[in-house]
Amino acid sequence: MSGLLKSRTSTVLLSSRTWVQRSSARCMATSTTQEQPEASSSTQAAPATPENAPNTHFKVTLRRSGISMGDKVKGTLLALGLHRRFQTVYHRHTPEAAGMILKVKELLEVENVPAHMVRSAEEQNRERKAVRGYQVVGNRRNSFMNV
Repeated sequence: MSGLLKSRTSTVLLSSRTWVQRSSARCMATSTTQEQPEASSSTQAAPATPENAPNTHFKVTLRRSGISMGDKVKGTLLALGLHRRFQTVYHRHTPEAAGMILKVKELLEVENVPAHMVRSAEEQNRERKAVRGYQVVGNRRNSFMNV
């Protein structure tokens, strides 16, 4: 019996920071990193560029409304910072954020993104905002007699 329990509670490394027990039914793998042997002197390691940067954040978008859900689900959405449909927030890869996401996973769309892709609410608004459609070339103030 103890051998059976021992095999069910074996631990695995899911991310570079977190040890999680395999016995948990739901687990969210963030970014698995494997130790690679040291590179020889003739080959150099690739520098951290935006293309191969490690995923460090969850990009969480509320796709379905939580209006008819229970108080616990609504509270979880508020704790994640989601107030309206199609709102996007970013959270670091932490066990707390992963647990909240799993609790309301039917309502969300989640992506793993690197740190350089994280946008604040103001940056998201600026990216969505349309161009003015006109350009100011001058004004009439102080234009009387070219003063």
